[in-house]
Amino acid sequence: MSSTPVLLCFGDEQENAARIAQVAGHHLVRIDRHRFPDGELKLRLPPTLPDHVVILRTLNDPNEKLVELLLTAQTARDLGARHLTLVAPYLGYMRQDVAFQPGEAISQRIVGRFLAGLFDAVITVDPHLHRVATLQQAVPVANAVVLSAAPLLSDLIVTQRPKALLLGPDEESAQWLALAASRHGFDYAVCRKVRRGDRAVDIALPDILVSGRQVVLLDDVVSTGHTLAQATRQLLAAGAASVDVAVTHALFVGDAWQMILNAGVREVWSTDCVKHASNAVSMSAPIGEALIRIDAMTMTR
Repeated sequence: MSSTPVLLCFGDEQENAARIAQVAGHHLVRIDRHRFPDGELKLRLPPTLPDHVVILRTLNDPNEKLVELLLTAQTARDLGARHLTLVAPYLGYMRQDVAFQPGEAISQRIVGRFLAGLFDAVITVDPHLHRVATLQQAVPVANAVVLSAAPLLSDLIVTQRPKALLLGPDEESAQWLALAASRHGFDYAVCRKVRRGDRAVDIALPDILVSGRQVVLLDDVVSTGHTLAQATRQLLAAGAASVDVAVTHALFVGDAWQMILNAGVREVWSTDCVKHASNAVSMSAPIGEALIRIDAMTMTR
């Protein structure tokens, strides 16, 4: 095996992995995956590996994928890897960062420490962090890299809706909204959300004229879609000319995709952090460039 870093991937992410590997200059290797009748997994990696190995696994539907990472990372160490980088464009289990009720597991802390025990570096995109300031607090690795899709989504929006009003569905979206708006000078504002459950939310539109405007709702993740659907209905009732959605992570659980279209959303643009029919922006270039920087850092040590 040459000294060139290797990027390991699973078959369902091979297309995205190939783009990242090309940017980073890494060898791409697909992990062989077999499922036994009882559900257990068997994985096969190359018989030898270089010092620096990258594993790509986006962590939507994360439960089984965490087992894959456990098996892959420890096997990679056994086969010669000395520095392991996890590329998780979507990083699951980040929303539960405190115990809201007595006895609740703080999954962000538990899963973050689990990943830190396997990897030396982690790269992710727009992680869903609320009460922690940095990714390294959630995943305590030596090198925790956060990329944002907001600039590239903004580049797409300006080609489709050059006079758009960018709107965040809740206060948590403000960080991505400001970044996207500043790139091309978009007007922007933030809605106020009161969550009453996983599928029950109330939305208050900001005090800004939306009549006749082309509105783009921008957020880091779409899960059930209820927040975006309710915001869309209110915007159209207030006279918005159109409503589109730009999102980093297109989870679209259950009927969420159809629900927001039924609410009146015209177009949905997402990144390839999570594979979905709405993917319109690739994060392969920024991820590949981040890997190049990590390569440079590890080579100088």
